[in-house]
Amino acid sequence: MKRLIALIDELNERVGRAVSWLALLMVLVQIIVVVQRYVFGIGSIWMQESIVYMHGFLFMLAAGYTLLHNGHVRVDVFYREATPRRKAMTDLFGSLFFLLPMCVSIIWLAWPYVSNSWAILEGSKETSGIHGVYLLKSVIIVFAVLVALQGISMAAHAIRILTGDEAPSDEAPPELL
Repeated sequence: MKRLIALIDELNERVGRAVSWLALLMVLVQIIVVVQRYVFGIGSIWMQESIVYMHGFLFMLAAGYTLLHNGHVRVDVFYREATPRRKAMTDLFGSLFFLLPMCVSIIWLAWPYVSNSWAILEGSKETSGIHGVYLLKSVIIVFAVLVALQGISMAAHAIRILTGDEAPSDEAPPELL
């Protein structure tokens, strides 16, 4: 079980770090679009759509990474002051009864949507746009898989903490302003 946890955590760590570069790239492309439009009077639908694609890829693919690092919003009223054992029980229960069923539902419901898009190789409605809408829609399923895997890892960490095989993590969720 320890090896599976490490593999899942490493996968989400690598994916999160890789797609985090899209934030910088998004800003650079947006600057180029603005300069082209307002300084040179040139428009590029492809570049404008690429910002939407990068935004979608960034937030959907980094969700597992965010869960790995306790960055998702949770009801912190009870969790913050809870003992490590109670936190582990909450994580286990939340993963098994809320997170994983939601991920399965997303995959189940998105599958026809994504497969229909692949069947026609759906592209942009704009002639000079990106003809890869089917790829963008596929990220919905990848998102659900990465988050589900991280949910499995979270549940496994909780089990190991409850059985005494693992010390509770000192990493606390970031404080909300």
